Amino acid sequence: MNRHGHRLCAWIIACCTILTCEGTAAEPVKVQIGSKKFTESVILGEMLTHLATDAGADAIHRRQLGGTRVLWNALRMGEIDVYPEYTGTLLREILVERGIDNELALTSVLTQEGLRMSRPLGFNNTYALGMRPEVADSLGIKRISDLRDHPDLRLGFTNEFLDRGDGWPGLRDHYGLPYQRVVGLDHDLAYRGLAAGSLDVTDFYSTDAEIAYYGFRVLEDDLRYFPDYRAVILYRADLAERAPAVVRNLLQLENAIDADTMTGLNARVKLDGKSDSETAASFLASIIGVVIRAERESFIERLLRHTGEHLALVGISLAAAVLIAIPLGVVSARHTGIGQVVLSVTGILQTVPALALLVFMIPLFGIGGPPAVVALFLYSLLPIVRNTHAGLTGIPTELREVAVALNLPPWFRLRRIELPLASRSILAGIKIAAVINVGTATLGALIGAGGYGQPILTGIRLDDVGLILEGAVPAALLALAIQGLFEIIDRLVVPRGLRLTAES
Repeated sequence: MNRHGHRLCAWIIACCTILTCEGTAAEPVKVQIGSKKFTESVILGEMLTHLATDAGADAIHRRQLGGTRVLWNALRMGEIDVYPEYTGTLLREILVERGIDNELALTSVLTQEGLRMSRPLGFNNTYALGMRPEVADSLGIKRISDLRDHPDLRLGFTNEFLDRGDGWPGLRDHYGLPYQRVVGLDHDLAYRGLAAGSLDVTDFYSTDAEIAYYGFRVLEDDLRYFPDYRAVILYRADLAERAPAVVRNLLQLENAIDADTMTGLNARVKLDGKSDSETAASFLASIIGVVIRAERESFIERLLRHTGEHLALVGISLAAAVLIAIPLGVVSARHTGIGQVVLSVTGILQTVPALALLVFMIPLFGIGGPPAVVALFLYSLLPIVRNTHAGLTGIPTELREVAVALNLPPWFRLRRIELPLASRSILAGIKIAAVINVGTATLGALIGAGGYGQPILTGIRLDDVGLILEGAVPAALLALAIQGLFEIIDRLVVPRGLRLTAES
C-alpha cells in the first residue's frame, strides 16, 4: 500500500473513532431509582426519577421494593443507584452495629461503603404511636408512658416496625411496656384497623396524611425514644462519576421540602387520588422550576405490560422446572433411595414461605425478575417431580414385565411406553405448578419483578379497590386460562386409550 493509501486508512479510522465516541457520548446514562412500599417513599422516588430524566438520563423507577433492607442491599450491590432514606433508619437500624451517633460519622461510614448522602431534604418523618381520640380521652392517655397503666389495649404495628432495631422491641424496653402479644400488619391496613376499632394503638409516620384525615391522637414521646428521621437522598459514589449532571439535579431537593409540604403531597396521593408521578411533577414545577410532563398509562397499556411481565415470570420458571423436574421424577422412580432424597428436598422447598424465599434470592440474583423466576422455579419442582414419580411407579407390573420380556432397550421403554402411560399424571403436576406460579408470582412485585402484583400492591397502599382488582382479576383469569389450555394439551398428548379409561 502506498503513502496515500496509508493516509486514507488513517483518516477512515480516525473518523470512525470520532463517530463511535460521539455515539457513545450521546447515549443517555441509565439510572436505577428505588423506593420503599409506602406512599411518601414512592413520591420521593418519582421526584428523583423526574430530576434524573431532566438531566438527560434514562431513569427507571423500581417502585415499592419492599422494606429497608431490600433497598439498602440493592444499593450496595449496584442493583439500584439511588433511593430516598431517613437518617434515623440509617443510625438506628441499618448501621446500628457501628455505634454511630451523629451525621458526620454517618457520612464517613457511608463513604467507606462506596455511598454518598445528600443534606436533609427539609422534613423529619419520625415514628409515633397513635390512638383514636375518644379512646385516649376515656383512658386519660396522652403520652406513650401512659400505656403502662393499660395492659389490655390491642396493639397492632407494621411488620417492619415489629422487628426493627429502632422499633417495637426497643420501644417496649425503653418505656417498660407490659404488652407481649402484638399484631403485625401492613402499614396502610393499620390505619383502617385503627379507624374501624379493631386496634387501639398503632405506629404512625409523622407525615402521614391519614393522621389528620381520621383525626387520630399522636401520643407524646415523653421519654424521647425515637430519633430524628430526616429525609435524605442515598446514592452510589460512582453515580457522581458516571452522571454528575444527574446528581446535581437530584441535590436540588436539599432543604426544599418541609413537613407540611410533604404531608400535603402524601394527602394528594392517598386522599385525593392523584398519581405519584403527577404529584411529584407538580411539586418540582412549582418549587424548583423543573417542568416534567408526567405521562399516565392507560388501563389497556398497564394491563398489557403487567400481563407480559407476569407471563414471562410464569413461563420461564415453569419451562425450567419441566426440564429439570421430569428427569428428577424419572430418576426418583427408578432409584428408591435417590427418590426419597429428591422428594424430601423438593418438599422442604415447598414449605418455605414465598416472601422469605424471594428475599433469600436477592443476594444471589439481585432484584427484579431473576430472583422471582428462581423462586417460582423452586416452587414448581415438587408437584412435577411427585406426579412424575407417581405416574411411573403406578404403571402395572404386568406391563413392565412384558416390555422387559420383549427385550426392549431401557430408553425405548421409557420414551415409548412408560412416559406415555404416565403422561396424564405428569401433565396434572405441570398444571398444578403453573396455577401455583400464577398466584405466587404476584409477590414478585415486592422485589421489582412487576406483573399483576404491582397494581395489587399499589391498590393496598392507596386503599384503591379498583387497582387491587386490576391485578387480582387478570391473575384469576390467567389461572383459569392455563387450566383450559392444559385440558387441550391433555387431549393432544395423552394417548386416547388412557383418556377413555379415565373418562369411563
